Amino acid sequence: MTTMQDVAALAKVSAKTVSRVYNNDPHVDPDTRARVSKALESLNYVPNTMATSFRNGQAAAIGVAVPDIDDPFFSSIARAIEERARGNDMAVLVTSLGHDGDQEQALVESLLRKQLSGLIIAPTGADHGYLERWIDKTPTVFVDRAPDGLKADSFVDDDHGGAVLATDHLLRLGHTRIAVIGDSVNIPTSRNRLVGYRESLQARGIEFDDSLIALGVLDRDDARRALTALTALDDPPTALFLSNARVAMACVPVLQQMELLHLAFVGFGDFPLADAVMPPVTVIDQNPARLGRLAIERLLGRIENPGKRYKRRNILGVELIERRSCTPGTDHRRD
Repeated sequence: MTTMQDVAALAKVSAKTVSRVYNNDPHVDPDTRARVSKALESLNYVPNTMATSFRNGQAAAIGVAVPDIDDPFFSSIARAIEERARGNDMAVLVTSLGHDGDQEQALVESLLRKQLSGLIIAPTGADHGYLERWIDKTPTVFVDRAPDGLKADSFVDDDHGGAVLATDHLLRLGHTRIAVIGDSVNIPTSRNRLVGYRESLQARGIEFDDSLIALGVLDRDDARRALTALTALDDPPTALFLSNARVAMACVPVLQQMELLHLAFVGFGDFPLADAVMPPVTVIDQNPARLGRLAIERLLGRIENPGKRYKRRNILGVELIERRSCTPGTDHRRD
C-alpha cells in the first residue's frame, strides 16, 4: 500500500509538501508541484481516508452520489442510507451529479477527497475505470446502475423484466401502438428497458416502430414536445410506456393539459401522489428504499470485513401496481 512517505521519497520532498500538492495548495513552487504530481501519478497514490479521519477525530462519513437528489427515486435511496448510517454514528455527504456523464469523474473524485469511509453511487457516466485507484481504500457500492470498466458491488432493479411487465400489460389490454417516452439511451437503465419493450413486442409478433420512441425528456416542456410529435403521427399511439418516475411526473400534467387522458399509460417507478393524481398511475414499483438499505449494508460489510467474499452483481425483482391509468376503453378526463 503506497503511503505519503513513499511519494515524498520518490519526489525528494517532505510528506507535508506532498499533502500540500495533493490538496491543491496554490503556494507550492511550480517545479515542486510538477515533481510531486508525477510521483503521485506513478505510484497511484490514494490517501488512507479512514486513518486520516481517526487522526483528526472526525466521525466516519459515507459519500452518496446520485444524478438528482430532487428526483423522488434517488431521494428515497439517500434517505434510507442516511437512516442506517445514523445508527452507526456516521455522517452522510450527498452530491447531485446532474445528467451530463462527462462531469461525473470530477464531481465524484471531489467527494472522495473529503475523507470518506465509503461511497454509494448511482452513476451517470459510461466508464467508471477512474475509480480503480480509489476502490481498494474506499469501498464503493453502485445502486440503480451497474459499473462499466470496474469490478464493484452493485444493486440494480430488473429493468429488462420490468419493461416486459409494463409492455405485456398494455398488450393484454389490446394496445399494439405503444410509445416509449424516456430520457437517454446513454443510461443503462433506459437501454435495458428499451430492450425489454422490444422483446415484449417481438413475442407478440408486433414490429418495432422507431417513430414511437421519444427520448430526451427531462421536464414538462420536453414532455409536451414529445407528446405533440407522437400524437401527430399518421398512426398515433394508443398507449404510453413512461420509462422512469421523472418522465412520468413530467408527462402526467401535460397529458391533462393536452386532453390526452384517453391514452393508457404505465410508468416505470412509483412516485409521490402517483395513486392520487387523475388518473392514478399504473407503475412498475422499484422500491428505492430497499436499494438504499441493501447498498449501505453491503458498504458497512466491506468496511468492517474487507476480505469477505460477496456476490457483486445483485438484480432485484420489480412488480406491477395496477391503477386506473390503464383501464381499457376509459377516458380519464374529469367530468
